[in-house]
This record gives sequence, C-alpha cells and structure tokens, in this order.
Amino acid sequence: MALFGNDPWWIVLIKVLGIFVFLLVFTIFNVWFERRVVGKMQHRKGPIMNGPLGLGQALGDGAKLILKEDFRPAGTDKWVFNLAPFLTGVAAFTAWAVIPLGGEVTMFGVRTRLQLTDLPVAVLFVLAIASVGIYGIVLAGWASSSTYALLGGLRSTAQMISYEIAMGLALVAVFLQAGTMSTSEIVEAQAQPIIPAINFPGWYALLLIPSFVIYCISMVAETNRAPFDLVECEQELVSGYLTDYSGFRYAMYFLAEYINMATVSAVATTLFLGGYHAPWPLNLIPGIDSGWLGPVWFLVKVLVFMFGFVWLRGTLPRLRYDQLMDLGWKWLLPIALAWIVALGTVNVLRGEVSLLVLIGVIALMAVIAVVILGRVLGDEDDESLRPNSDDKKSRVPEVKAGEFDAFAGGYPVPPMPGQYLPELAGVVRAARSEPEPATTPKEA
Repeated sequence: MALFGNDPWWIVLIKVLGIFVFLLVFTIFNVWFERRVVGKMQHRKGPIMNGPLGLGQALGDGAKLILKEDFRPAGTDKWVFNLAPFLTGVAAFTAWAVIPLGGEVTMFGVRTRLQLTDLPVAVLFVLAIASVGIYGIVLAGWASSSTYALLGGLRSTAQMISYEIAMGLALVAVFLQAGTMSTSEIVEAQAQPIIPAINFPGWYALLLIPSFVIYCISMVAETNRAPFDLVECEQELVSGYLTDYSGFRYAMYFLAEYINMATVSAVATTLFLGGYHAPWPLNLIPGIDSGWLGPVWFLVKVLVFMFGFVWLRGTLPRLRYDQLMDLGWKWLLPIALAWIVALGTVNVLRGEVSLLVLIGVIALMAVIAVVILGRVLGDEDDESLRPNSDDKKSRVPEVKAGEFDAFAGGYPVPPMPGQYLPELAGVVRAARSEPEPATTPKEA
C-alpha cells in the first residue's frame, strides 16, 4: 500500500490511458472470441472473412454503431434517456481502478505497481460501482416510451437485489480469510503456500469452494448473461431496456456489457485465483510471474472465465423468471449465510479447542445443513404443490375450453390448450363438423 498515491501525475495518466485502451481492445477481442467459440460449439465457423481470422468483424460492427443514425423516440425523457448509457459506461471503466494487473515494475525509471490505486475497502468500491452501473439500466427502462423497456429495467432491479446480496456474502468469506478488503493484499495473501514443501499456493477457490461457486453463479446473473439474460429476453421483451436505443448510445450499453463481463472475471481472478501470480507448479520457477509477466497470467485467468460465459451462452437455455428468483433467494442466499457462519465458527475455534472437537463441530454443521436441505427438497417434491395435482393448493388455474377473447384483460394474452380466437371459430367448427350458429334473431 505504500507505493499507492505517490506516483507522478504523468504515471497516473499513463495508467488511466492504458486501462482505457486495454478495455477497448479487450472488448473487441471478446466479441470475436465469443462468436468463434459459439460457432465451434454449433458446428459453424463464425467470423472468418474480415481481417486476419475474422478479427476485423467486431471492429467493423463497432464502427457501424458509432456512425449509425442515433435518434430518440418520441415520448422519452430527454435528459434521463441520454444520461443512462453514459452512467453505465463510466461505471464499467471505473471499477478497474482498483484491480491489480501485476506486481511492482519500473516504468520510465519510476518504481510503481501495475494498478491504478488501491483502498482499504477496494472490494466494496467495486461492488458500489457495479451497483451504480445498474442504475443506467433501470433509468433506461424508466426514460423510454416502451413498456418492454420498463419491464426490462424492473427486472434488472429485482435481479440485482437478488444476486448482489449472495455475491456480497460470498466475498465476506474472502475478507474473513484474508483479513483485509484491499485487492492487492488479498492477492498477496493467496500467494502464501498452504503446503510449504511444494510451495502450493492458498488460492481461495480451493480453500473457500462454496464462496467461489456462489460468486461464479452470481456474477453471471449480475452481468445479465445467459442463462440469466431475462432483462433482454427476446421472446418476451423484444430487447428489454435497450428497445428504444440505437447508434452510439446502444454501443455504450454493448461496450459496458462486455467490460462488465471482464470486470467480474477480473474480480474472481483477484479474489479467488491468486490474481497475477502463476499457478502451481509453474510458480516454482523463480521470477515467472514478477514484473511485466504478471499481467500475462492475469489475462490468461480472465480469459478462462470469459470462456465460461461463452460456454454457458452456447449450451444452456434461458431460465424462467420464477426459477431465477428461487435460485437467488431460496438457495444461494441461505447457503452463503450458512457457509459464513460455519467459516467464522471454525476460525474462532481453530486455536481454542482440540482438533477432535473442531471436527465434531464441522460434522454437526454438515448434518444440520443436510437436514435443512432435505427439508427444502421435500417441500419441492410435495404432491400438493405439483401443477397437475387435484388439491386446492394447485397453482394452475382452471381453463375453460371454447372461444377465447384475447383482449379481455386489456392486453393480448395467448389462448390456452382447448381455447381458440373468435376469428378462428369457423375453422374450428368446420374441423369438428359443428353447425354454424344463428347470426340473426329470425334465423334463431
């Protein structure tokens, strides 16, 4: 921490410009990377025509968005409509101010770290900036004139509340283990070997497996990516909060989405995978991750998480919204709370009681967790709650077959099985060989 805050202004400017350029170039690469990987998964080639290996395709798409006509639909709130994408874009870049890309280096004769700055509460700063970025999505839906955009913004709010709590609790375990919230100090804490004989590093992805899994699930939901991309659900909301946006303002959201993917991946790398330090057994080589080699390892680890994002998009279907909420509130949140209690108990008792008592406490906690989990699963399998149950608790409403008015509730609703629209009544009767009803009182 002693090196932070003492850099000359021109070193700070170089770092700021370096982060800005890196994120822009990395976004272009990630767009190409995602298209190529999804193409391979679907037995396609992906972009191959423009530029070497198709790398110019993403650059051309970005240039097209910037040069495209940018208009604002009638009925939108002018100031909020313009502010929303700017807010999301600024928040996407700001979070990288406290991400350690490497260790100490010499830059033009000045000893500094490959990190813009650090704070005693740096991780909380990242979470706060991520929450500010969500405001850009919510305000986009609020300022737009489309109902689809408004619903997308509301969904984003509910999704953020559901998963940022679980994400924050997953990071609490890291704070307890490292004893600090500084990103650079957390990286150095993971460099301490847990098996000194072979210099095996104590990465928190191994020591805190439940927290790592919860964070990985939460970071996918936090970025509104598949299978949690209900904020932009095409089948229901057209493009969600983006429905009314075009041109440069649309490009800002597109850029922010990919930067946020890189941000949560960088946070996972920093807090759980040892940051810029080389993995075992490569860390046995002296100087393999020192100086300017640190960012290479950092980038490799971030790309592993980026591949995870692409893999999920190419293989998993989108969840229903009730499944999304159930996962966040009924599973991730209770598991995260129980894990923190267990970890805190073990840390307190580690030096106070014998190893046998400590193992007994852990076993008791495991039994309690299994009982609670069995109870939850038992409730899920209750016959009275199944959709096809005849019990009064069944959640499927009774459907009346026959002619169906889709606009009876004021907005179009698709017919259920056995129902048909009025304009199709003649076709249905002809198929059933039913006589046409009388059209006049005299015929009746």
